[in-house]
Amino acid sequence: MSVLIKFTEGHYNIKGQPMSVAGMVFPLVEETKQDDNGYYVTVDARSVRGFPDRNIRIRVQSAQGAYAISDGSVSEHLEKVAHHESDAEVKERLRKRFKMLSDITQAAKEGNVRAVIVSGPPGVGKSFGVEAQLAKSDLFNTIGNKKPKYEVVKGAMSALGLYAKLYEYSEAGNVIVFDDCDSVLLDDLSLNILKAALDSSKKRYISWNTDSRLLRNEGIPDRFEFKAGCIFITNIKFDHVKSKKLKDHLDALESRCHYVDLTIDSERDKVLRIKQIVEDGMLRDYNFEQTEVDDIMEFIESNKKQLRELSLRTVLKLADLKKSFKDAWQDYAVVTCMK
Repeated sequence: MSVLIKFTEGHYNIKGQPMSVAGMVFPLVEETKQDDNGYYVTVDARSVRGFPDRNIRIRVQSAQGAYAISDGSVSEHLEKVAHHESDAEVKERLRKRFKMLSDITQAAKEGNVRAVIVSGPPGVGKSFGVEAQLAKSDLFNTIGNKKPKYEVVKGAMSALGLYAKLYEYSEAGNVIVFDDCDSVLLDDLSLNILKAALDSSKKRYISWNTDSRLLRNEGIPDRFEFKAGCIFITNIKFDHVKSKKLKDHLDALESRCHYVDLTIDSERDKVLRIKQIVEDGMLRDYNFEQTEVDDIMEFIESNKKQLRELSLRTVLKLADLKKSFKDAWQDYAVVTCMK
């Protein structure tokens, strides 16, 4: 039996106007949470006429704003203020961690750090943070129409292709970013090349001891010194790899790198990270009113368990729909963005 709750007070905004829910009954979707604006309860509004055909958040003023009328006590949930981090504390933790990511990216650009592994779930801004910092550092090359001193590699890459790419960017001051290029992390030969490139020796030499027409044609030597830096952006949790042989390789690579875990491990962390980026102006180019931005965030928070992907990419998809279908965007979002 689902939990039904009856509200003694509270409101929900419909087309920008607050509508009282006092005396109304809804099925409970998620226990009460508290954010910077106070308490809210997530309920299923599909069975209540006049409300959206989806999950919504209803704001309540106090812990006594609603009570269960079947299958358990919702008021107990309302009275539970989290004993862990507040929303503000989580956002500050994430802000500091991403600031650390920018700083260590700059250190790799300057040659003070040889390699960095950045771990975190998809769609939370890992790649954007790294690329933005490298682009900022490389501004003069961009202005002068010179070749950038960094490259972002995505997709699949063979061991031979890796060797050639490392040679192309082997000089000091260069940085190669492997963005979800997990093929180089799951291949024995590629991992051996990377271990040589990031060795702790004062000078790092990489060798290719098999005859290759590609290397000859490109004028690439079979041995060279590597002086640049590498950044690996990945969703792989190294300690979850089951193959002992592969895990040994990854452990050896990790020992040569600085490891940045963005600590976005829970659904709540993801939502707050998304909210943080949106607050920082992610949707500025859409020229939305603040109420429109709030509508998008409320949709995400109310339906986070049903979304196909809880990520910044979903924010942009919803923004596109809101821009295209001002009054019906939520209907399109239910069809295109939800499971």
